Amino acid sequence: MSKDITEVTEAELPSNIKSLWLKAQSAYEMNNFTYAISLCHAVLKEAPGFLDARRLARNAAASENLGKKQKKGIFGGSGLSLMKIPSQGKKDPEAAMMALEKELMKSPFDGQANDLLFDCALRLNMLNTAAFALETVRSGSPENTKLLHKLAEHYLARDMPDKAADVYNDICKQDSTDIDAVKGSKDATARASMKRQKWEEAQSFRDVMKSGDDAADIEASNRAAMTREQLLEKLERLSEEYAADNQNLRLVKEVAGLYEQLEDWPNAYSFFNYAYELSSKDVALQNKAAYMKDKAAEFQLSSLKKAYQADPENAELRAQYDTMLSERTAEQVSEAQTRVDRNPTDPQLRYELGLALYNSGNFSDAIPHLQQATRNPHIRTRVLLLLGKTFRAKNMHDLAIKQLSDALADLHAMDGTKKEVLYEKGLIHQDMGDAVAALESFKQIYEVDYGYRDVAKRVEDSYTG
Repeated sequence: MSKDITEVTEAELPSNIKSLWLKAQSAYEMNNFTYAISLCHAVLKEAPGFLDARRLARNAAASENLGKKQKKGIFGGSGLSLMKIPSQGKKDPEAAMMALEKELMKSPFDGQANDLLFDCALRLNMLNTAAFALETVRSGSPENTKLLHKLAEHYLARDMPDKAADVYNDICKQDSTDIDAVKGSKDATARASMKRQKWEEAQSFRDVMKSGDDAADIEASNRAAMTREQLLEKLERLSEEYAADNQNLRLVKEVAGLYEQLEDWPNAYSFFNYAYELSSKDVALQNKAAYMKDKAAEFQLSSLKKAYQADPENAELRAQYDTMLSERTAEQVSEAQTRVDRNPTDPQLRYELGLALYNSGNFSDAIPHLQQATRNPHIRTRVLLLLGKTFRAKNMHDLAIKQLSDALADLHAMDGTKKEVLYEKGLIHQDMGDAVAALESFKQIYEVDYGYRDVAKRVEDSYTG
């Protein structure tokens, strides 16, 4: 039977181990990532319960692998070496965790390796380390919803419903049709609300109201969807707290989240980026800040476009828009490439790079990334649609039709995606001079949605023309 390992803080490290830890931090700050990882491994060998060393090793590995292409075999990114670890983990989970650290040095976001780390940590009652293993997947490979479900269940088992709700919400962002995640989010949010208001210990509702002078504010802040006025009121209160303590990471993240809900993308980016700086370079916050930066740039670009469309004779506005669009397109390609280099096995990131390359007009380079992105079943139809458009842009109409036909085979309900696929397929048939096939695609949309784009005119003209 495995012996429990106590998780420790930096203050609890022996002096000789603490000196190694300080050297590891120094190596990381100097961008000597390989050396930093080896020092973290030395620390973990003596103090396996020191989570900060594991976290620094993972951040260093993510930075070290930036721009490198990982070799992939028939067993995935981690190769044959992971096959022996499950049996080792049952006999000696502590040794298995050290073996996994070496694997995670090569591929820090690997789902299989982090899942094994989670299981080994649980055997040793290292609950925070177990959560960290799956949080790493959540930040680097969020499309792996199977492991995210496992993480949410882990938080629920530890009576941490607020964290479970956050994980379920992330799953819903990846797959809005995941009924278990939708239900899990609602249940966990309600449970978190009850826990915060101490309903379980209260003798009556009056006791709950007596638990603080701001009961109404607490109730409002815990609602699943606050009105804009409520969001602004809460932001005003938190801004006062922030003015008094701008080093509070929890507070900065909460303010950033409010700006995100208000769709104030520039401020959301500013606060998420600051939260990333306050944290120990948390990769999840880094990704969130990058997303907010994208939204802010899109908002600025959209505002410029509306301005010149309202004043089409204004050459200066049009020039500003064209310049910003060109710069933004190039920046998106660069940022997407960086994310893929950091985690080349993530299909979602491959799709984003393919989309950026498509938008920049670099269709040939977009194709291999989109083909790899089809591995993710949650985004497969979206990827196939973009592949169809990419092949059409290269006048490879037969290949374009094949992608869209594959997408249609996966689609059953006539939703927005299916309409778009059919419409694009109709356009390609038209490019090929096949009016009958084109009309067949447009008719399928016309039968359920008369007002979709210009399908009504296209279909009706075929009868009158």
